[in-house]
Amino acid sequence: MSFCLHRTLRNLLLLAAPLAAASASAQTAAFQNCYARWSATELTVGNTHFERRWQIRNGHLYATSFQDRDAKKEWLAAPSRLSSPRIAGPQADATVAIHAETGRTNPVEAASLQLRIDIGSDQHLRMKIFPDATGIEEDFTAPANTSTQTDTPQTIATGKEAEANKAKKDNEPALDEFSLQPQHLRLTEVTLRDVTDTHNQLVSTREWMFMNNEEDILARGNIVYVEDVLSGAGLIFLKQSPLPDARAQQSLFDLRMMASDRTVRLTGAGYPFAVLAYSGGRSGRIRALHTYQRQLRVYEPQRDAAFLSNTWGDRNRDARINADFITKEIEAGAKLGVDAVQIDDGWQYGKSMNSAVKSGGVWSGFWANSSHFWDVDPQRFPQGLKPLVQQAATHHMKFGLWYAPDSSDDFANWQRDANRILELWRNEGVLYFKFDSIVMSTPTAEQHVQQMFDRILAESKGAITIDLDVTAGRRPGYFGMIEGGTTFVENRYTDFHRYYPHMTLRNLWQLSEFVDPIRLRMEFLNNTRNTQRYADDPLAPANYTPDALFASVMFSSPLGWFETSSLPPAYIASAAPVIATWKRERERLFRGNIQPIGNAPDGVAWTGFASTDADNKGGYLLLFREANSNAQWTTSLPIGIAANTKLTVLAGTGTATERDGAAAVTIAKPLGYVWLRFDSK
Repeated sequence: MSFCLHRTLRNLLLLAAPLAAASASAQTAAFQNCYARWSATELTVGNTHFERRWQIRNGHLYATSFQDRDAKKEWLAAPSRLSSPRIAGPQADATVAIHAETGRTNPVEAASLQLRIDIGSDQHLRMKIFPDATGIEEDFTAPANTSTQTDTPQTIATGKEAEANKAKKDNEPALDEFSLQPQHLRLTEVTLRDVTDTHNQLVSTREWMFMNNEEDILARGNIVYVEDVLSGAGLIFLKQSPLPDARAQQSLFDLRMMASDRTVRLTGAGYPFAVLAYSGGRSGRIRALHTYQRQLRVYEPQRDAAFLSNTWGDRNRDARINADFITKEIEAGAKLGVDAVQIDDGWQYGKSMNSAVKSGGVWSGFWANSSHFWDVDPQRFPQGLKPLVQQAATHHMKFGLWYAPDSSDDFANWQRDANRILELWRNEGVLYFKFDSIVMSTPTAEQHVQQMFDRILAESKGAITIDLDVTAGRRPGYFGMIEGGTTFVENRYTDFHRYYPHMTLRNLWQLSEFVDPIRLRMEFLNNTRNTQRYADDPLAPANYTPDALFASVMFSSPLGWFETSSLPPAYIASAAPVIATWKRERERLFRGNIQPIGNAPDGVAWTGFASTDADNKGGYLLLFREANSNAQWTTSLPIGIAANTKLTVLAGTGTATERDGAAAVTIAKPLGYVWLRFDSK
């Protein structure tokens, strides 16, 4: 059975009336640089970066062209043999009606040109064309008694069996399908992992080079991309859903590649897909992916990339949480440079199973446990939270809380949870919420969580930021509900010998190739705690300076995973200056295109990040020398940056000079770093 998560569109301006397939008159719609044209026989959509065309035949769409206008490259080899989107089985003739409108699905999304394509009376395809995206987002809904999922197994057969298999594959459902023109293609399947309490290798890939005798490739994952090895141009297929094992709506594969004729088939199975073009190899692919994610959640400097503190990382859990303690946290946070003080589990009247002060706590069924579960604890906070929020505001700081939406009965209480979040925002001034304990086991549960996110964003007009914890459970993951805010990636503690700065840096570095790093909440800890657990380990946290610990996560949304009031004065003295510099440079840094450079961190690499301004006239380099014997390293400046570039050291212990479009860097001691700004002279 198919169940599709249809998201209601709000505040949309209707640009065109429905067009019946029998109508001979051509119609158009436009928004900024986006456009759509259609008639009874053809549909064209695009913007200044791409254009796609379909033939309309017997009420169905057949892909005929996909042009990357930036690269001046046509991707399709020929008109598609089969229609898409389509449900399983033979396709009955239908009529097509096309409606165009412009607007946003939620307050944090960029405005877009949107098409609703009705195929018959009960199948609906939605397309979004964003001004800065290099392709479209597609979402297909069909009746619950039809299938948009595929269960055709992978088989190797010859003769009549092969013909039977081909016919069966032709009856598979598809969201999009087309055959690719380039001969020499490399297909890469990206596997992302969450549930980081038990996983630490969060990114892995598999790749194939096509030969026409290759059996079909069944790729499963949120990101698959195909690249022409001769030109470096490619296509990205991004499924906007939880990770495969966490989805309530499962499918055998997300993309089938039929290497014999280089046909790509996407299966939506209830989730949207974006198909994006890029050029320039790895760099261009990262730029296209990050730019698209910024369409789904537009960067807002006053809201995003905030430096949060959270006391849970020192493992006292809720034992110390009360008004006096949080008062000290606010004052210490102001000295360090914290943007928002966040109270984890323990501010509320009810007790979770993680409580240090009371046994018998719960991890679900919160509202059944007590209708006052999410009230502010009157003993810990007799004046409520508002005085603390006001105290933080005097230091230009904001406030955040931990919260666990009730997973019981498929989130039947989602409205009550949304009400409480909005009350805490309206009445107390809380802006950042860390969402924990989520378990989405059914399509209904996914729908209710989506509705909760939608309502919170709509009524707060995007002011509330959700930090979605993906450390356990079945949760939306990196691409399930991008609009919500940031992804709280991992719990790491020195108490359990599980915090290594180079491993956190590695996870950020590897994830940032695919996930916009502003959406990643990455931690640094108090490295003066539990030093005995690391003995003589050369990569022990205590061997890093506090400013280097902050630098390791400052190209993400940083998390001070500690009791700020327990930090030694020397820690604050080391970290506060680079934090202040980062806050001054932050908006330009995050408006740039961020890419991981060097080698993947492993404890002995030269590694780092680059942020390049949109006009290629400047940006930033952040470089780390891990525990290796090479004090010098040279890295090319990002593509498009002119030679004779001025390099300015902003922080760290290194030096750098520009030579023929490259930065020659020296860092005298291992585990050091240098942060550079580069500007065209």
